[in-house]
Amino acid sequence: MALWCAAQGWPVHPLAPGRKTPAANCGKCRHSKHIAKDCPCLRQGRWCHGFHAATLDPALIDRWWGTTPSFGVGIACGPANLVVIDIDAHPAAVPDRNRLLPGIPIHESVNLHGLASGFDTLALLAALRGEQDPAHDTDTLRVRTPSGGLHVWYRTTQPTVRYRCSTGSSPKVALAWQVDIRAHGGYIVAPSTRTAKGAYRAEGDTRLPAVLPDWLHHELTRTGHIITPPQPRLATVLPVRTAHRASPRTADRVLSKLMEQVQQCATAPEGTGFTEKLNRAAYTAGGLVAAGHLDHDAIREQLLNVANDARPWQTLRNEKIIDTGMTAGAARPLNPEGLS
Repeated sequence: MALWCAAQGWPVHPLAPGRKTPAANCGKCRHSKHIAKDCPCLRQGRWCHGFHAATLDPALIDRWWGTTPSFGVGIACGPANLVVIDIDAHPAAVPDRNRLLPGIPIHESVNLHGLASGFDTLALLAALRGEQDPAHDTDTLRVRTPSGGLHVWYRTTQPTVRYRCSTGSSPKVALAWQVDIRAHGGYIVAPSTRTAKGAYRAEGDTRLPAVLPDWLHHELTRTGHIITPPQPRLATVLPVRTAHRASPRTADRVLSKLMEQVQQCATAPEGTGFTEKLNRAAYTAGGLVAAGHLDHDAIREQLLNVANDARPWQTLRNEKIIDTGMTAGAARPLNPEGLS
């Protein structure tokens, strides 16, 4: 399957045997704080750093899966020009109707009785737009997950347009409740990969992704899924502070507690509140920097290292969370002595 995927132009990387998460980094990468682009392992043909190691090289693929045939297959969505609609069916409390479809108020007259999963919210979105429900799109590759969810694969024809990943529970960027987006900065599990809970199996006869429908492109644009090129940063001129300044050690101690919470998220791939913890640490860092207690670039680098160690498969998303949090925090300078 890995060679077949690569032949389609989809860069592949190993997944841990029996799991849907990337194969483990080497010992050096696990215990050192460095980002993927600086890692020599990738240049030496190792699979460290998840989707950052994804390749189309048949010789490298033969070596990786020849060494460990039980590896699953992950596909780096961004380089493969893939956008995958990940429909979840996890048991969860249904949120308020105004949070089911971000940006779309659902009138009280709409009967939501029985709504319980991403299948329902995506079908509702399609119905409101007068379009076909992607879950029933037989013209594209659809993959049933072991948990009962569904991955609906689409390809993009505009390489210059990049879509970001998201989770359906995010209060900031989401398409629909319990509907995740796998795109640039993420990966998707290839069909036939087997985990402890079962196998990922293609549904129907279609084995290749269709072009992303225009209406879904417009919805992803509306909900903030388009990645725009970074704009040049304007230097922030801070006023000279004559008030008492806390020691850098005090500021470091306050921030270290929050960084430790982010670092602890490395023990599980999901369900740890990673985004909220990273955002809290970044917000606090921004406030400490604005008050003149810490250096912006040094603290940002520390946050990136900690975040990428805990979630190495979403480095771009980690960077966005950190930059957004630090920018918001900079509007409210903090006194660390009042926080410690």
